[in-house]
Amino acid sequence: MDGVLWRDQTPIGDLGEIFRLLQFHKIKYAFATNNSTKSPSDYQDTLRRFGISSKEDQVITSATTLAKMLKEKFPNGGPVHIIGENGLREALQKNGFHHRDQDVFAVVGGLDRQINYEKLKLATLLLRQEVDFYYTNADTTFPTPEGIIPGAGSILRALEVGSGRNAILAGKPKPKMFEIAMKIINASAESTLVIGDRLDTDILGGLEAKCITALVLTGISTSEDLINLAYKPHFVFENLSDLVDYFNMNNWEILQ
Repeated sequence: MDGVLWRDQTPIGDLGEIFRLLQFHKIKYAFATNNSTKSPSDYQDTLRRFGISSKEDQVITSATTLAKMLKEKFPNGGPVHIIGENGLREALQKNGFHHRDQDVFAVVGGLDRQINYEKLKLATLLLRQEVDFYYTNADTTFPTPEGIIPGAGSILRALEVGSGRNAILAGKPKPKMFEIAMKIINASAESTLVIGDRLDTDILGGLEAKCITALVLTGISTSEDLINLAYKPHFVFENLSDLVDYFNMNNWEILQ
């Protein structure tokens, strides 16, 4: 969403009109983000403010994805050790998991802007007991109005180096988020367009999910980043408005 629909809470284009057009043509949509600090309802509030209607299950975060993955392995829920913020804690709680500092069957983590050495130490000691290890995403940085700052992946690297363990990842570029989204909107990979502003997460993840992909140049990645890249998006547009105009003129068909 950030970098495609808005930038620093400023909408990119007339989002209300864009989504009214999608609804008129019965184009189904969902939203996927690696941000684990906010809940789907938090994102719904932002989407609503920009004139976009959505249901809570249309918003898939790396936290909700991680919780679903954990639920698949531990259907009865139980105690886990959590490094993360409200978005991750809420997703886990809704699936029957609660935080504990000992006697847990998994360490689960995401971006934690209150991280400190004691948190890293405790999680590392638990990981050396061979409990399961899940993490929302490996993004080492993310953009803010102040500049580029450490992301969830920076904390993940400290834990992996300290414990000698590699985490199971939930977020992009892993395809799980897109697979969940397609199931929710009842769509096949061949009829799904993944739109993103980051080549290394959105586009790579969409390709891993076997979807059609489109890069918009309103966020992180630039057209120069495409040079000598081992993989390429199917489409590149200046912004979401141009993308929607293109597909609207082509009767919402994929023409390459």
